[in-house]
Amino acid sequence: RVVLAGEYQKMLDTFRFQALGMIGAVVLIYFLIVALFRSYITPLVVLSAVPVGGVGVVLVLYATGTALNIQSLLGVIFMVGIVVSNTVLLIDFAENVRKTDRVSPTEAIRRAAAVRVRPVMMTALATFFALIPMSLGLARGSEANVPLGRAVLGGLVAGLVTTLLVVPCVYSLLVPNRFEPTPEPLPNA
Repeated sequence: RVVLAGEYQKMLDTFRFQALGMIGAVVLIYFLIVALFRSYITPLVVLSAVPVGGVGVVLVLYATGTALNIQSLLGVIFMVGIVVSNTVLLIDFAENVRKTDRVSPTEAIRRAAAVRVRPVMMTALATFFALIPMSLGLARGSEANVPLGRAVLGGLVAGLVTTLLVVPCVYSLLVPNRFEPTPEPLPNA
């Protein structure tokens, strides 16, 4: 019987703690967003962008031949934060539109996407261009940070597409229409 120990066992423990930290972070984010929006459905809409961002991370790491390691898992945590903040920016504006104008979720998310597309794009593009040098690893000694940069880039691109295209669809499908449009008065005949 062969038992691997030493550094290998430490690496497995680190991955296990990293996974527990990721799960804990997602649960904490969920309950914070529940408190923010006072809804159990809206945080699910916000968190719907995270799995697609994870797919983007895996695709970029696979396409570049980069290993899944501690640095790339840290990149996943960074990606989750960026994608969730962009999605919250969009959903919060839609919720404010719904409350002030008393419109349907579909109309609210349509208005929010039209107004908030620029800040979401600016945040994503600034992060994207800032991480390109890190993901290339051209400087001496920067090879250790390459997986982190590539993981964030992949998740960021996938999360951006999800935030702007998928999340509005999920929002309009899942969020209940609590506010009925105010009917126009009938003309006197």
